[in-house]
Amino acid sequence: MEAAATRVHVQRPLAPEDSGRADFYALLARVFHAPPDSSLLASLAAAVDLAEDADPALARAWGELAAASSVVDADAAQWEYETLFVGVGPSEITPYAAFYAGASAVDHPRVRLRADLAGLGLARREHAAETEDHFAGLFDAMRVLVAGGAGRSAAPVEEQKRFYQAHVAPAVGKFLRALKSSQNANYYRKVAALGEAFFAIESESFTRT
Repeated sequence: MEAAATRVHVQRPLAPEDSGRADFYALLARVFHAPPDSSLLASLAAAVDLAEDADPALARAWGELAAASSVVDADAAQWEYETLFVGVGPSEITPYAAFYAGASAVDHPRVRLRADLAGLGLARREHAAETEDHFAGLFDAMRVLVAGGAGRSAAPVEEQKRFYQAHVAPAVGKFLRALKSSQNANYYRKVAALGEAFFAIESESFTRT
């Protein structure tokens, strides 16, 4: 009797550019999932500048976030996070992509997102409080597509592009602009600026592919 074939995922070394992209997605997923704790703030404060040939807007935003991380404490960051994204009743800034993408009852973005995540072998954790279109989850899904993880290898650029243009690009700009314009955003205004610079590069790169 022949043995059943087992699918093997070969994780190839990431190019430096993709490793950097995955790191940015991981950071953005982390700070939108929960406020930065003292350990993360210390790590960001001590982070080195980006390479000299980095995009100027991204390098500037990275430096400003590092500087902000050196002066804010974890309690202040938690207060700001809860004021912006939690609050009592409706949050000031909605962290769900469907709100910014134009949700309809007939073709709700969350329905299409669930189908696409299932096709990629990804799904929301069983006990997660957030729905799939929370930006932290979307950024983490992009991290997996770029770098691999969750039992799968990194996705081809075409697959990354399809997911990004379908689920991230239609909403992320409006979300980050809303965050930057909030009077209660201080530290998270720096986060939003970093996000804007990073996603400008992502969108341009995917347009060229």
